[in-house]
Parts: sequence; structure tokens; C-alpha cells
Amino acid sequence: MVKYLIGASVRGAAHRRHLTPNQDAIKWFSEPTILAISDGHGSQKSFRSERGARFAVEVALNTIKGFIETINFNNFLLTKRVADEQLPQIIVRAWQAAVQSDIDKQPFSKTELEILKGNNNTLAYGATLLSVVVTSDFIIYWQLGDGDILTVWENGTVEKPLPKDERLFANETTSLCGKTAWYDFRFRFQHILKVPPKLLLLSSDGYANSFCDESSFLQVGGDILQLIETEGLYYVRQHLENWLCESSERGSGDDISVGLIVLNEEAK
Repeated sequence: MVKYLIGASVRGAAHRRHLTPNQDAIKWFSEPTILAISDGHGSQKSFRSERGARFAVEVALNTIKGFIETINFNNFLLTKRVADEQLPQIIVRAWQAAVQSDIDKQPFSKTELEILKGNNNTLAYGATLLSVVVTSDFIIYWQLGDGDILTVWENGTVEKPLPKDERLFANETTSLCGKTAWYDFRFRFQHILKVPPKLLLLSSDGYANSFCDESSFLQVGGDILQLIETEGLYYVRQHLENWLCESSERGSGDDISVGLIVLNEEAK
């Protein structure tokens, strides 16, 4: 099974106008195939969230990589249990350690402490996390907070592999800085019995929020797969950043990050 990864993260149109940084982060490994996206909250109290997002993707990739390198691929039940019950806790604790190390290097100013108003220091770094690992035998998905994961199948069907979290509405989201962060992860272990999806798309919430409705957003998964198959992966890689900038300008105004994993023998 051939696996190709491409991705891009763009500063939102509103962020450019207000001179605020891109608070998303994206990172991937090609071997093993792991992709992670994080969206820093960017609120007044999460004033270091672009760092929190960067720490999130680094921690997720390193944690998942270590897990994949040590598991017994013949025991799917144990693999699923560890991935579901232990990895979220390891990721959260590693993220908290990275945050504390950053605070030790650059302590909060008096003004920043006043903004936090006694809240947990990790609130300043608050961020969401999407991550996925793909092997020849299974795909594992993790999600904490908003954003989207789509699977696109050969027949054009586009699905969301994870259940909806009813707590996510308006600007409310679960987060790495939450008190119950590791319990708030959504998870799925997908055993590849015959044919895997042809495309996995991960995106921060700025992308879906740039479409008029969910059906229009879901359609983009099939559209991108069709472009890959007709124009080639290089074409999509060349244009992806511009497409995301245009989406932000016409839509949400937010930062947008998109990562694509192509499971396609014909990808060029």
C-alpha cells in the first residue's frame, strides 16, 4: 500500500489583517505514516497558544511513533487498548511537560498572570489535536477538540470516522489544557480487512467553517481525491496553500491547516 503525505498551514485572513500569528501547527512522519494537526485557541487567555499547538503536534508524533515501533502487530486487541486507554494520557502529560519547560524558560509577566486570573498555566497554551497513524493492517484516529477528519473511499463516499462530540458548539471546544483532557479524546481503531480508504483528510476547524454547510465541506474530500487522480499529487501540492488562503479569505478568516494521506497506487 503506497502512502503519500502532503499538507499546508496558512495564516488566516483575519489574522493577517489584525497582525496576529498563525496559531495552527501541522507535522507528519512518512515512515511510520503519522500526521498531526493542532489549532491553538488564540483567545485572550490563551496568549501562547501558537506554541501550545506546536508542542502538541511534536508530542503526538513522537508518542505515536514510539508506540508503533514497540507494539506487537499480531495482537490487535492489545494494540487497540493501549492506543485508546494509554496514549491520550501519555500525550497530554508530555504536552504539559513541554508547556512547563517553556514557562521555565520564559516566565509569565505580571500582566500575563493577571490575564490568567489564577487559572491553570496551561490555559495560556490551549490547543486542540487531530492525529492519525496508518499501517498496512490498521488506521488509528485520535481527536481532541474541534477540527475534522474525513475518509474518502474509492466509490467517492466521504465519511467522518469519529463520532460527533456534542460539547463542541459555537466557540466551545475540548482542549489539551482541559482538566479531563485525556478522557476527552475521541478514538477509533479501523482494521483494514480488504480495501482501505483512498484518502484521509485532516483539517483545523477554519477549513470547515469556510464552507456554507457541512455537505459542501464533505464534498471537498471527493473533489481533492479527483484532482489527485486526474491532475496528480504534485499539482495538488503546488496549489494547496493558495486554495487554503482563498478559503480563509472568502470564508472563516481563520487559520487553516490541512493534511492529506493518499493511499493510492496511482498517485504521482
